[in-house]
Amino acid sequence: MDRRWGRANPYRDPLGVLFHPIYDGVAMTMRLYNTLTRQKELFEPLQPGKVGIYLCGPTVYKPSHLGHAVGPIIFDVLKRYLTFKGYSVRLIVNVTDVDDKLIVEAREQQTTVPELARRIESLYLDAMKKLRIRGIDAMPRASENIPEIIASIQRLIDRGHAYAADGNVYFDVSTDGDYGKLSNRKPEELLAGTRDALVETGKRRPGDFALWKAAKPDEPREVVYDSPWGPGRPGWHIECSAMSAKFLGETFDIHGGGLDLVFPHHENEIAQSECMTGRPFARFWLHNGLTRMKTKERPDAEPEKISKSLGVQERLLLMNLIDELGPELVRYMVISSHYRSPLDFSDETIAAARKGLQTFYRMFERFRRITGRDAYQVNTRLEQARQAAGGDAARKLLDEMFAHQLEFVRVMDDDLNTAGALGVLYEMAGCVNRFVEVAGLEDSADADSCSVLEGAVGSILGHGRLLGLFEEPPPAARGGDDELSEGLIRLLIDARQKARQLRQFELADFIRTRMADLGVTLEDRPGGTEWRRE
Repeated sequence: MDRRWGRANPYRDPLGVLFHPIYDGVAMTMRLYNTLTRQKELFEPLQPGKVGIYLCGPTVYKPSHLGHAVGPIIFDVLKRYLTFKGYSVRLIVNVTDVDDKLIVEAREQQTTVPELARRIESLYLDAMKKLRIRGIDAMPRASENIPEIIASIQRLIDRGHAYAADGNVYFDVSTDGDYGKLSNRKPEELLAGTRDALVETGKRRPGDFALWKAAKPDEPREVVYDSPWGPGRPGWHIECSAMSAKFLGETFDIHGGGLDLVFPHHENEIAQSECMTGRPFARFWLHNGLTRMKTKERPDAEPEKISKSLGVQERLLLMNLIDELGPELVRYMVISSHYRSPLDFSDETIAAARKGLQTFYRMFERFRRITGRDAYQVNTRLEQARQAAGGDAARKLLDEMFAHQLEFVRVMDDDLNTAGALGVLYEMAGCVNRFVEVAGLEDSADADSCSVLEGAVGSILGHGRLLGLFEEPPPAARGGDDELSEGLIRLLIDARQKARQLRQFELADFIRTRMADLGVTLEDRPGGTEWRRE
């Protein structure tokens, strides 16, 4: 397959540093864990060269928390990587803006459902932008797809899989012989505990689920829509079936979402979609692990899932967390574990992610000191650097970098192993630092050595950007949060230097220690003292 097939895309070959003949001998294959089959499978798209992905998006009734960023980050990485491999990828993320929860929340806030939905959606989109999630091609709203939803329900009724009762419409679970295949449960197990459910709604059996909900007398008019069965609004599950079919077709490649959506949401999506069309729905089901944290009330217990319905600490609200930690650290924290594993949020997790990022920031600062260039502007290809590799150390570095590039592809092909990919980037950074030390580049660097260094750093940047990292310098690398903070830091550095000149070493050490306590690390070098934030 021609890796350059398809429309131009910013995720393909970032900075022009990735493509190299070395990839031509690599089987460009990827295996993904399919929740439907409970095993890793070779990924082959329905249409050669094209991939369709649908990700369940937010229900916009309360501000999003950290957990709502996990899916978008993971699937943004998936799109970046598939695009790098040559596919034209279409990623759809829906917005649920018609739901019981919005009605309740709007009433409590004394506002309308549309106003609440647009306000919360705007916060969500702002967070996505800051997190560099740029691969979403469309975000359809349920409220804007009511005709398609009604048509889907009518098809299910016509095919004998749904029935109307008292203005409601229900999916008849008993008509689907495959019901439960995603969650791997038998229908009788799925209905356990529901036998005492009220029957006044007109349901034939407790396990049947709503496709259309009749309007109640006290509900606001803005969430009531006309339908063949009377005024009302759609059920949650049918929204996704209708919108995914509209934007991706009745059968598409990948459906994603959180692990908590396997049942009932995704199970019901499969049932109604396949009964409606008679065709397979999504070919691959990818589910990311839950976001959890320990509670102060139960510090020794297992971490608990972060949930809107249970209340979320102000700190964990997504925009607050981005403001506190910065978007790159939040993104790094998410991809530091495999997407199918739980993300346990804690101060320790933050510290580990910050330490990991600093490894790369220090390397980029080192590159700037040696070459006088901004690492983020490097566009030298690795194969171009080989032309300047005259010594053993330079040739060894480039050989190591090429090998690590192949390893990066291998681990990403293994079920999108972002944690493994970060490990490869660490190894690449280590190779760069060893080259700098062996070649003595901190003391003297010729043009050829700088070219080799540029090629190696460019490779790290390019592969990092497939993960959504290193797209712009962190605030500290641009001189601090503001001119005052930088000026104060430089003042303390000058005071420390003056103390050393006066042989007041105790005072000099005190300044260094207190600055370290405040998160500012000093490095004494031949050209002066450099500083960085930890």
